[in-house]
Amino acid sequence: MESAGNARFRDLPSVDRVIAALTSEAGVPIVAAAARRAVDVARERVRAGDAAPSFDDIVAAARGVLDDHDRSLMRRVLNGTGVIVHTNLGRAPLGRAQLDAVVEVAAGYSNLEYELTSGRRGSRHAHAHRLLTALTGAESALVVNNNAAAVLVALAALARDKEVIISRGELIEIGGEFRIPDVMAASGATLVEVGTTNRTHLVDYERAITERTAIILKVHPSNYRMVGFTATVPARDLARLAHGRKLWIMHDVGSGLLTPGPGAEWLSDEPLVEDCIAEGADVVTFSGDKLLGGPQAGVILGRKTALDTIARSPLMRAVRPDKMTLAALEATVAAYIEGRARELPLWAMALAPSDALQERAETIASAVRDRAERVVKAEATAVASVTGGGSLPGTELGSWAVTISHSEKSAAEIGRALRYARVPVIARVEEDRVIIDVRTIAPEDDELLTELVAGALSAPA
Repeated sequence: MESAGNARFRDLPSVDRVIAALTSEAGVPIVAAAARRAVDVARERVRAGDAAPSFDDIVAAARGVLDDHDRSLMRRVLNGTGVIVHTNLGRAPLGRAQLDAVVEVAAGYSNLEYELTSGRRGSRHAHAHRLLTALTGAESALVVNNNAAAVLVALAALARDKEVIISRGELIEIGGEFRIPDVMAASGATLVEVGTTNRTHLVDYERAITERTAIILKVHPSNYRMVGFTATVPARDLARLAHGRKLWIMHDVGSGLLTPGPGAEWLSDEPLVEDCIAEGADVVTFSGDKLLGGPQAGVILGRKTALDTIARSPLMRAVRPDKMTLAALEATVAAYIEGRARELPLWAMALAPSDALQERAETIASAVRDRAERVVKAEATAVASVTGGGSLPGTELGSWAVTISHSEKSAAEIGRALRYARVPVIARVEEDRVIIDVRTIAPEDDELLTELVAGALSAPA
């Protein structure tokens, strides 16, 4: 006689039947995996003593697995957080000219490593090299896939099995728990710390130099600030010391500011790449996707002798950028050379005037009120944006946001509905209000944002 438990197992549908209910393309791997997962969960429930779920419930569970899969794939989102260089959301967005450059080289073949003049093999570094050196005054330039790689390959090429001197106050940690000491250890160089956490003097560097010293490394603390009783050594003074002792001077500036531009007085404490070169640095490293406003990349500028050595490192092939990164970076640097930097999305957002942001926030809030129920409160509110991405810590930019509250739904529920929208909207939730900072929303997306917000407010809780 069949037991009740076995009968419940027999009531469960086959995986093939669930697949057939989900799609006419039976056997599609993602659909099959979702169906198998839903049936396995149902089987576990029966094994625990529960009644077998209905067929419709199992199909619905499989659809939920498919929905989760879709949301896990790369897709466009609207950034309403007010964090301009948002690491989790892809950092700096690219503009039309940058995207056109990527499409141009990605859609077909390109002269990535081919010299059109000679008809011979060329170097992928030659393209950005010309623009970067023209803009900054550096003798040479290399591009890798991110700034951590730039620091790693430079240290490995110039200081493997040798010593690198750095101030204790500059032993920074960047995102993902990557630390300068760890990068240095991976390069094969030996770390020599000098000074104290808050104060380092020129004599500290002088006393630490030995016959094994190869580099004096200066690191700009782009993701934190030290205030109070502090002292650091200017880069120009370190360059004089290094060159007087026949050493390399390397400056990791992190965020890569090329020009502050009008209306950006809040950047006054950020070192300019051009100034670092003029101050005598042999190697300058920075990111392409922070204050530069381009794609994720690491840029290495400096003296030709130093960069020629770095270019010969076996690591260079492991960290080299692809053609799409180089195309976007070229278009980014060209914007600076041609005086179009303010057209880059990063600077368009960062330098947007407060009155324009207020007008946009008020228009969106009014449109949301018109489309939503009476239980919804939407209004324009003054807020503060930040640069993000480990840049300009403590710096806030006055901005405006659309703040939303609902008498029957929590802010967390509204925030979830926004994340589940056809174009997800990422917002802040504070004091049971949803806050959507319009500084980090492109003006051309205002109507789309209004539609998505209205849809999220009307979605079932």
